Formats: sequence, C-alpha cells, structure tokens
Amino acid sequence: MSGLRCFLRTCASVSLNSIWAIGILVAAPNAISAEAEVVLPELFWGDTHVHSSYSLDANLFNNFSLGPESAYRFARGERVRTGRGDSAKLSRPLDFLVVSDHAEYMGVFAMIRDGHPAVAGSQTAKKVKQLMIENPLFGPDDINVLNGLLNGDPMAKDEKLQRLVWDDMIDIAERMNEPGRFTAIVGYEWGSTPGGNNLHRNVLFRDGPDRTKQILPFSAVHSDQPEKLWAFLAEYERRTGGEAFAIPHNSNLSNGLMFAVEDSSGAAIGIPYARARLRYEPVVEVTQIKGDSETHPFLSPDDEFADFDRWDKTNIFGLAGTEPEMNVGSYARSALKNGLLVQSKIGVNPFRFALIGSTDAHTSLATAEENNFWGKTANMPPGSDRMVGEFIHPRNPGDEATMNWEQAAAGYAGVWAAENTREAIFDAMRRGEVFASTGPRMNLRVFGGWRFSDVDARSSSPARDGYLKGVPMGADLPPRSSGGPAPSFLVVAAKDPESGNLQRVQIVKGWIDSAGIAQESVVDLHVAESLIEGEAEISVVWRDPDFDASALAFYYVRVLEVPTPRWNAIDAVRYGKPIAGMRVQHQERAYTSPIWYTPPAVTKDVASSN
Repeated sequence: MSGLRCFLRTCASVSLNSIWAIGILVAAPNAISAEAEVVLPELFWGDTHVHSSYSLDANLFNNFSLGPESAYRFARGERVRTGRGDSAKLSRPLDFLVVSDHAEYMGVFAMIRDGHPAVAGSQTAKKVKQLMIENPLFGPDDINVLNGLLNGDPMAKDEKLQRLVWDDMIDIAERMNEPGRFTAIVGYEWGSTPGGNNLHRNVLFRDGPDRTKQILPFSAVHSDQPEKLWAFLAEYERRTGGEAFAIPHNSNLSNGLMFAVEDSSGAAIGIPYARARLRYEPVVEVTQIKGDSETHPFLSPDDEFADFDRWDKTNIFGLAGTEPEMNVGSYARSALKNGLLVQSKIGVNPFRFALIGSTDAHTSLATAEENNFWGKTANMPPGSDRMVGEFIHPRNPGDEATMNWEQAAAGYAGVWAAENTREAIFDAMRRGEVFASTGPRMNLRVFGGWRFSDVDARSSSPARDGYLKGVPMGADLPPRSSGGPAPSFLVVAAKDPESGNLQRVQIVKGWIDSAGIAQESVVDLHVAESLIEGEAEISVVWRDPDFDASALAFYYVRVLEVPTPRWNAIDAVRYGKPIAGMRVQHQERAYTSPIWYTPPAVTKDVASSN
C-alpha cells in the first residue's frame, strides 16, 4: 500500500547515470530526462473542449453572458453566476483548460447581441437578430436553419473582425494563465461537417501571444478538408517557430468519415497523408457529452462493456442515419486497428494516436460530475425539463431521435506532465502520456516493457520502476532481444476519492494476424472480489501469452468503476422528474493511450520510407 501511495504522489527519483546504466534511451520522445535527476511526471486534470458565449451556437443556446474569462475562472475553481442567476462551482478545480470556441463567426453573435459597433447595422446582424426573435429557444435541431441563413455571408471571412476577436481570446487566456497553478491553453474549434457528418477538430497551440497573434484561425469556411487544416498548422509552425496540433472528436457522429482509410478525395491513404495526420493529430477525444467513441457492440461483439453511452442513430446534424458498417470509421479502437493495416502496407501509421476525454460543454462550465452536471447547453440547466425532448432530431423518416437524457456527464483529460505549464501539458499530449476519463479523476498509469514481474506490482515505487524497466503510455515498446520474452505491462490504478470504487482493470490488444487481418481481444487483468463494492486501488503485471514477435500490435488499458447512478437518475430524485425508459446507471471508466509494438522488419520499412 505504501508503495502505491508513493506512486500516486510521484515521489521517487533516480540518477540519470543509473538510467544510462540500465540502457534507457533518454533521447527518445517518451523518456524522462534531466541534467542531474529524473523527476517523475505529475498528474494534471483538464478539459480541452469548452465553448463560451463567443461560440455562435453556444450564444444561440442561451449562453450569452459567460465569455472565455468566465470559463477559465470556473475551471480554476471560482464560483460563477449563470445567465439565469444560478451559482455554479466545481467541487475541485481543474489544472488546465482550453476555451475552444468555434472559428466560424467566433465572437460575432455575442457582439451582435451586445450591439458592438464593429457589427452594428450589418446585414448579418439584422438577419441574426431576426433569427433570435423567431427562435428564442434555439436548439441543436435548428442548426440547419442557421446554416441556410448564413450561407455566403461575407462576415464569415471578415479578417478585421476576426483579428479583433482572436486577439481578445488570446489576451484573456494570457491573463488567466498562471504557470505552475493553472494553465490556459490557446485554442479553437474547426467545424467541418460535410453532409452533416462530424469532422470537427479542436486546435491547440503550445505558444503564447508572440506567436499565436501572428495568425488567424483557419475555419471550415476556408475549407472542410482536414488536409487543408494540417497544411495550415504546418505553415503556422514554419512561420512562427511554434507548435500546434488538432484533436478530432465525436467520431461516433461522423458516419464513418472521421477514420476513413481514404483521403478527402476518396483515394487510398498514401505516405504524405499518413505523415501529416500522424504529425498534426496525435490525440483523439474519445469520450464526451455527445457520447463515447472508444468502440461499439457491432465492432466488438465479444466485449461485454462495449455498449457505453452510445450515440449511433444519425450523424451530428441528423441528416443521414447511421448504418452498422459505417461504425468501422467512427470508433477509436477500429481506427487503431486500421492504422496497423495501413502501416503494414505503406510503412506509416496515420492513426497512431493517444486518447483523452473532454466535455464539449457549450455553457462555459467544464463539468463532468454526475451530481454537478450543467448540461451540454445553457438552455438545459439543472432543475429544468432537460431530460425530456430530442437533442438530435433526424430529418429522414424512420430514423430515431437522440434524446436529451442520453447526454453523458463526460469527460476529462488526465495528463502526466513535468509541470503545470502550457509547454509541459502540450508536450505530454503530443508524446501520448495522457488518458481519457468519463469524468472521475482516477489515478492511472501503465508501463510496457520486457522485464516486468509481479514483484514490480508490489514495489515501493512502481512509477520509478516503470520508467527504468519500460515505457509509459503513448510510447513504443523498446527493442526486444532476439528470442526474448513476450512484452509485460505494469498497471497501477487508484479510484477517484469522490467517485465509485474500481471493479476491474482490462487490457485491450489489437494486432495484425498472419493472414493480414486486424484482430482484437479484451483481457481482464484484475476483477474485484465484489463486483458491487469494488476496490480502491489495483496494481497488477500482465504478460501477453499470445505474443507474436512478427505482428504489429498495440495495447491500452481500460479501467471500470462499479455501477453508479447517471446524472439523469440524480435529477429524477432531486426534482421529481420522470425516468421511464431512461438509463439510470452506468460504469464510469478510463482509457489509457496505447503502447505500441512494431516488429524490427516493419521498423526498417518505416525508417526507409522517411
């Protein structure tokens, strides 16, 4: 127990010379290096996906009083007042936040509502004001009305207006940023939705105003093709010397497009595309309010926990129903497998990504707690009739609506970083030392290597041993000695003190078999003796009994809590609202980023293709 607590506090350090002696490559991206000592990363919690009143849809959904500064203050643990006068506060502050307001019309609707002179008297303002009058309870179902209204509107490309708002966003983030205490990361959302299929990405910058003010956000008005977004990010890095990447989200609402094995023109993925995607999309948001995107029962029929907070009825605008075969390109686990298949053919894996969670709250309130959930939008606050009604109303007859109560109080990103700064948080996400949570702040680590044993699970400092003997989540397994053992994995998990106990720890493996077919398996590493009571802490080592040294593979850990009530069940008790036909409990969970295995022959192919 004391060793596990030491691990959770990340209290151990070792000399760099001892690491060299053991043979760890400190120059590798996932190695921990320092001049004199290795300082173990700390766990920081945050949300990379919150919308303020500066987002056009959030503003129309009644969030017209909480701007970016309110979002940052709330995430820092301060109490804020909502538009209807409610008091909102997190039970525990977050460590970092990205206010990811939509690039399309960023800040414009807030300015129109406030009568800002930069937009006053414009035709856009007149049309939007009329829309607000005619649709006082504007909701997600009205997005197509808005798109039709603004089709071809010149204000969408008004660079003078964009500069005014973008610089304001950056200045607010700079004021709220307190290195070492709270990190405000500059970012925005790119909102591509071809045919109503979700291809949205959140763009994050490592940099401060000296670099981020040199550009304007690249929006879906400029292009709805991800390749053009990556080119913009590459140009940003070339021009400023800074760094940026994009985070796809809600692949579950893309009808197979998010992780398609073709590019935007329909051609098979080639090396340039794969390299660009690998560089500029190192992280995927796998769980959030609009459903979970880890896997689907159609894709993982042998996984008894695959059916979790599922949104799979239509695409994000309800324009087309979701057919089962579309799921292959809509979920992270199948994408990870397809990435191995692509790598086996061209030598580069376009879907080699880490996993995080975030909220996608449009309320400015980064809440992922079941008993403190403020909903997706400001027109569905606690105490209202927010459980009833349709969130996505399909346009095609026969397609089933997605209901308000199906929203999930999710999720957060757990980041293992050297310190709480923009640079350290960004670097940890890029190297993949991050994990996704559906809300609970579990403490979770996994290390992969060739020398772990049961003794390491009982170590006085498993984190130190993890780095000495292996690599953390997000990394490649180190080279294997010829004829050596199968890979082993050290997993240590502890419950969130304010959430349920842990029921089980699992490892998800994906690989390419000898026939060239992508396979998967889910293995229980540890199951609590009582499935209802669970356990507070779990530490375990597992060695792959079916390891094939010639096969590409990935491994990630999934941790499940015991069953607990959903937010809608809590609402039903608090406000006496009906719950008939609704899911009232679930199993909160966390997903680590994968650890990868690449056979030496394939590694050589990758090196030669570079």
